[in-house]
This record gives sequence, structure tokens and C-alpha cells, in this order.
Amino acid sequence: MKKTNGQALIVFQKNPVLGKVKTRLAATVGNEKALEIYHHLLKLTYSQITQIQEIEVFIYYSDYLEEPPERVSLDSNHRRVQQGSDLGDRMRNAFREVSEAGFENIAIIGTDCPEISAEIIRDAFLNLASFPVVFGPAKDGGYYLLGMNRLENSLFEEIPWSTSEVLKISAARLKYKNIPFQLLPMLSDIDNEKDWNAYIRLTLETK
Repeated sequence: MKKTNGQALIVFQKNPVLGKVKTRLAATVGNEKALEIYHHLLKLTYSQITQIQEIEVFIYYSDYLEEPPERVSLDSNHRRVQQGSDLGDRMRNAFREVSEAGFENIAIIGTDCPEISAEIIRDAFLNLASFPVVFGPAKDGGYYLLGMNRLENSLFEEIPWSTSEVLKISAARLKYKNIPFQLLPMLSDIDNEKDWNAYIRLTLETK
């Protein structure tokens, strides 16, 4: 049943299959360790989204539907498979589907950002009341969150995904069209062994 506030969070999740997740990380730590780390990142992501009861959650899996983790209640219609030729196409299709389901303020996240929190996600939706677009900038030049209150197709077309230019190009396109946007706090994604080791050090330092 759709919430009356018209807010929806899309979570793009890869199915946790050995050899198919965190491939850049696996190149140095091995497939089994990479899968273990990905399970950890999934657990962290779900621990935050389950705290946001006021926002409807849609899980978009990379290849096939899965049962959600224990203590995560999801309508079967809110578990879907990504459709599209590349990441931009898949994200645009997901935004369009959720919008057509009646939601107005929509944000999308992945499962690679261990620093993301329920508070930051809530802040993204608060900002969508004043800005058409919200970005959660990542330190690698991409973004860990994209929020929109209307579909902006230019953010999904001819973007060099998985490069340091993603956010720069996306922001430039919005500026060219005089579309205002807001930035959330900058966080780190886990893409390679260096990222993972930095996260471990930070975790140990904050304990």
C-alpha cells in the first residue's frame, strides 16, 4: 500500500553471487573476500533503510528477485529486477516505474556506501521539497544518492559511469538548463581494496 506522502526510495542491489559482485575489489582480495564484504555492505544498507518507516522502499535487483532479509517487510510489488542496457538506462527506468506508481519525490541509492544513514536519506527527501534534484556526492567523483521530484533524462544519458566525472558532468548539465540542485554530505563508496582499508581504519578509529 502506497504511503500518502508520495516518497519512495529505490535501492539498486546486485544479487550476491560469487564472482559477480565488487569485481574491482575482487581483483586484489579475491572473489570470496569480495562477496563477504558485499554481504557486509548489504547488511549496513538494510540496517539504515529499515529505520525509515515513513518512506516506501523499492528493491531493484540486478538479475533476479530474492527474498528480503529477515525483519525487512516488503510488498512483493516492491521487489523488482533492473531493466536497461546500461546503468543510466536502468536507473531511468526504475525512476519512471516508481513515478508511474504514484510517487513524486524519489531517491535512488546503491549498496556500496557504508557511511550512508537514515538521517542522510531523510535529509535528501526534505531537500526535494525545495530542489528538483539532490545529489549525495561520493569522494570518488560519483554519487551515492540521486533524488528527483521530476524525471530529468539528461542525468541518465551518455554519462561515463564508474568514473570520477559522473557528478561533475551531471551537475554541469543541470546548471546549463538552470535547474537548481542540492548537495548532501560527501561520503565514501567501497569500490576497491584501498576504499575498504580506509573504511576499516575509520571504523576502528571511531570505536
